[in-house]
Formats: sequence, C-alpha cells, structure tokens
Amino acid sequence: MFWKRIRQASLKLRLLALLLPTMAVATATSLWLTRVDAVASANAAYDRSLLGAIKALDLNVSTASGGLAVELPYRLFEFFQLTATGNVYFRVATADGRVEIGHTDLPPPPSQLKVGQPLFYDATYFQESVRVGAFMRPFEASQPASGQPLLVIQVAESTASREQFTASFVRRAAQRDALFVLLMGIAVVLGLSLALRPMARLARQTRDREPDDLRPLHAEDLPRDIQPLVDAVNQQIARTEALVAQRRGFIDDASHQLRTPLAVLRAQLDYLLRETDPVRHQQALQALSDALGHAIRATNQLLTLARSDAAQPQWEPFDLGALAREVAMELLPVARARGIDLGVDAPTEPVQAEGDRGLLQQALLNIAHNALQHGRAQGVVTLQVVADPQAYRLQVSDDGPGLDPAVAQKLGQRFVKSRGSHGSGLGLAIARSVLERHGGQLRLEPQPQGTGVCAVLSWPKP
Repeated sequence: MFWKRIRQASLKLRLLALLLPTMAVATATSLWLTRVDAVASANAAYDRSLLGAIKALDLNVSTASGGLAVELPYRLFEFFQLTATGNVYFRVATADGRVEIGHTDLPPPPSQLKVGQPLFYDATYFQESVRVGAFMRPFEASQPASGQPLLVIQVAESTASREQFTASFVRRAAQRDALFVLLMGIAVVLGLSLALRPMARLARQTRDREPDDLRPLHAEDLPRDIQPLVDAVNQQIARTEALVAQRRGFIDDASHQLRTPLAVLRAQLDYLLRETDPVRHQQALQALSDALGHAIRATNQLLTLARSDAAQPQWEPFDLGALAREVAMELLPVARARGIDLGVDAPTEPVQAEGDRGLLQQALLNIAHNALQHGRAQGVVTLQVVADPQAYRLQVSDDGPGLDPAVAQKLGQRFVKSRGSHGSGLGLAIARSVLERHGGQLRLEPQPQGTGVCAVLSWPKP
C-alpha cells in the first residue's frame, strides 16, 4: 500500500521518498564511521598523555637499594587527574608479582607484555570503565636486560573524559549531517521545481489546445531528457491524426458511394409509383432490384474496407483450398449469369495457412467478382491455390481483354474504375488493404497467353 501511494504521488514526493531513506542510511553509516574515528583519535591523544604519566612514574622508580621504591610525582598526578576528569590509578611491580606498589589489583594486560613496548587496553576497575597503559622494562635500566628481573608499570585513568570528547564530536557531526540532509531535501525540491518548469509549460500548452488541434508538440526548448517523451507523444498524435483521417475518409467514402444509389432508388421508386403499364412496371421493379443490389454490395464493401483498415487481423489456421471453393460457390450465380466457366484449381489434400480467414475471404471474393464482371463473357475464370514455400498464395486468372492501363497505374486506390465498369471501385482497394494488414501484397500480372489478367494475393508465412 505504501509503495502504491508512492507510485501515485508527485515526482517530488517520489524522489524524496527514494532519496531520504538512502541519505538516512548514508548519514547513519557516516556517523558510525565518525564515531569510530573519534574513538581512535581520542585514544591516540589520551594514550599519549597516559604514556607521559607512565614515563614520569618510571623516572621516580628506585632500585638502588636492591629493593623497589617509588617516589610519586604528586604534582604531575594532580595535573594528570585534572586532564583525565576522573580517578587515576597506578601499579609498580615486578613481573613475577612478588613486589607490588600502588593499586595492586589493577586488571592485568590482555596479552603478554614485551620489553620496552607500551600496551594500552580498556578494562573495568571497581565497576568503572578505565583505560590502562602498561609498560615493562628491565629491573636495572642501566644494565643489560639478559638475566635481570623485569619491572611492570601500569597507570589507569577513567574514560569519562574520552567518552565526553567522543560524544561531543559525534553530536556535532550528527548536527552537521542533519543540516546537510535538510539542505539537500530543500535543494531537491527547489531543483525539481526548476527542472519541471518546462514540463509544466508543455502541459499547459497542450491543455490549452483546441480539441481538433493535432499539430506536433515542439521540443526545441525542452531538456534533452524530456525530448523522448515528446517524440513519443508526437508519434501518438500522428497515429491519432491518421486514424481521424481514416475515419473521415470512411465517412467520405460512405457518402460518395451511398448518396447516388439511394437517390437512384428514390427516383426509381417514384417512377414505379406513377407507372401503370404492367410491362414498364415490371422493368422498373427489375431496375429497382438491380440498384438495391448495387447499394447493398457497395455498403458491404465499405464495411469490409473499414474493418480491414482499422481492425487487427485475427490469425487462425484454415485450409486455402476450402476458402477458394467457398468463394467459388458464392459467386457461382454471377458466373452463370454471364456464362463464365468458374473453376477452382487446388490440391486434393488440405493446404494449411494462417491469417484472418474472414478478411482474406472478402479480399478473394472481391478480386474474383471483379474478374467475373470485367472478364470476357462466356470466358473462363479460375481460382488457384499455389504451393509456395515462402508465402501463402492465391491467384485469380481470367481470359478477358486484359488490364486497363489507367487502373494498372493506380492499383488498389479507392474508386478507381476501368472503362465501362459499373462497380464502386473498391474491390482492389479492399484486397490490397487486407493483404497489407497481413504483411503481404496484391499484384496484377498479364497472362502468359497475352489475354486476361492474373491477380496474385500473397502474404508471408509466420
């Protein structure tokens, strides 16, 4: 739920929600490292003072009488006790512990002491945290160390002053980091406000546009990071403009194709209502039926063209031979009316293909209908299924007078009709649109015999 709200929030809040936790973790890590460094620095500084106390105590150790005596440097210890802000303890003893002076129960070193090398360690003494410095030297400093007993000097001080120094150092660092985070947050908000001004200006310009204004957005004065977004919006505007132009073209096509047939139907109906001669009455009825059939075909073609232009093909497997035979059966009455031999040339076994069967059937139907309408009367029209390893292929061939050069130059354009045509000029446009939606193409080729046309419908195999 939290992240869902963050995703739905403004860009400023989203960026702050991502940056602030990251900065908090970084600040906490920085404070931890600062404390480690502060402790190390405090120990280095205070240990030098502790080492000075050990050396001062060492200078006051006497072994001249063969025993062990210590003359305490009281002024030095008083000064050291003031700087340590707490208690100070000392112990001078032989390494074997037989002779001890001072606080004999000071915590021993955690590891073996080495001659001439001071060792500093933390310990607890009378429930108080202390820092202990230990130093070991030969009993007689002026004599060779070999064979001599060893002397151990320990000085301990309370760690209160060190802890106060470390706490004060870390507190100042925390205040500094908190101020840094606050300033960084303010800088992010202000920076985003300035950086997002071009987008706000772009949104305002887009919002103030007229509903029919589909001009591309200008990206010249916008930051480089925003230009891909503007380019994507412009692409969508271009697609929308193309879709609007397509819809407008469909309306123009519909009005162009249906206005005249409807006017003819109205005129023929008015004539039929006035006509009393039975023979002319029957002729008018037949003409009215032909005009109505033409209007129905034009309407169906327009709907098919609109679907092929707008709808995504619904790919499905089907048999090309069965498709060709269905189209031939549907057009058989038209072929008989013109005395044309309509046939199907397809393999006996199924030829599996993939595509939008309904759209492809309409494409083949329109091409075959054109062949029947414009081919030679008493001629031959053949629907052929061709086996092609690279593409699915259908052919419609006739033995008519051939292709009108005016139509050949404007293949597939809407309302382009050859001389003597009584159709709508949409058949080739429908077929071309359907095949383009399938990634294929429509070709009109002359027959090898020199007469007639072969229309090739092909689309690639997936």
